[in-house]
Amino acid sequence: MSKDILVLGAGMVGVCTALALRQRGHTVVLVDRQAPGRETSYGNAGIIQREAVQPYAFPREWTAVLRVMARQGNDVHYHPRALAGLMPALARYWHESAPVRYTQTVAAYSALIRHCLTEHARLIALAGAQDLVSKRGWLQAYRTSAAFERDAAQAEAVSREHGLDCRILTGAALAAAEPALRGSLAGAVHWRDPWTVADPGELVQRYAACYEAAGGILSRGDATTLTPAGGGWSVSTADGMVTAQHAVIALGPWAPALTRPLGYRIPLFVKRGYHRHYAAPAMPALPLLDTENGLLLAPMKRGLRLTTGAEFARHEAPPTPVQLLRAERYASELLELGAPVEDTPWLGARPCVADMRPVVGPAPRHPGLWFHFGHAHQGFTLGPATARLLAELIDGETPYVDARPYDPARFGP
Repeated sequence: MSKDILVLGAGMVGVCTALALRQRGHTVVLVDRQAPGRETSYGNAGIIQREAVQPYAFPREWTAVLRVMARQGNDVHYHPRALAGLMPALARYWHESAPVRYTQTVAAYSALIRHCLTEHARLIALAGAQDLVSKRGWLQAYRTSAAFERDAAQAEAVSREHGLDCRILTGAALAAAEPALRGSLAGAVHWRDPWTVADPGELVQRYAACYEAAGGILSRGDATTLTPAGGGWSVSTADGMVTAQHAVIALGPWAPALTRPLGYRIPLFVKRGYHRHYAAPAMPALPLLDTENGLLLAPMKRGLRLTTGAEFARHEAPPTPVQLLRAERYASELLELGAPVEDTPWLGARPCVADMRPVVGPAPRHPGLWFHFGHAHQGFTLGPATARLLAELIDGETPYVDARPYDPARFGP
């Protein structure tokens, strides 16, 4: 039976949700304050990470925690004034990263990740977006032999356990494969399963075009105006108030603005990140992570994209791109960056849940309301996969993966 459904948020997750529901015959209105793919989905590294079967856990070694607190290294930065507000979620994040609980999370997480390529492949073909996609993987590179040997052994073990394809490259093999690099690196793990995208925001836009071509409605509006309306939900848009039987909150880091006033206490926090493009005279053939310095270099349509690690700060705090400034210096040791393309760096936020699993399913106390957010670093990767899952739940079908690990009810009524 066809339903009227509002989808709030036009990033990768929201666009894929709207498209999946429209393809099932529902009347769908997709609402965002901006055009599709202009927020978090625009600014990522552009990798559909089939190898990402293990979500980022909180370090369990106190030496690693102390290193972050002392602001040593460039993979993590934090605002001291933000820590008090973040502490409850971070404490639970640390708790959920304990070995037994983390093993359970990996099982749940990998169950979704294994479908990311097939679900994207269907949409890429529908959108005619093959020109944006490369299927050659990416490189996790190392400057020191100790770190390389440790992580290479771990990568091979993960690959065997999860049926992944990785190749270990010596320093000489890496130099031969990537002649744009200068200096010597110890080696790299070549993750061969993932696909890379030359413009992540454009891929989202092409998926959104498929949604509109299928009869879906795209409307500018403020998702935070969502209110109950009779037996359904209503939101204010540029075209006036829109009401539907069902509403899906797919707002990523902005989701708490709606869920908290409704009484839900989901332990979601943000990790901010920066990027900038550079007119590099020569770019690496594949995206390359400088593992020990917390930066990734990705060849894109706009130039060489330099992305940073995680910044723990209030979501709307002013930018503090200290990681990017350091990353520029480290990247310049590997290749000639060239002039920046943008006047100022881009800043975005990743929506992270303390137990490292996305929130996908019905709101426990509000009929017709559905949650679909909290994908952390993998919203771009998982958008089509979790959109299919949510659409099956809305239609009352048996989901193609076990939905219980992602149920919002795991955090209480």
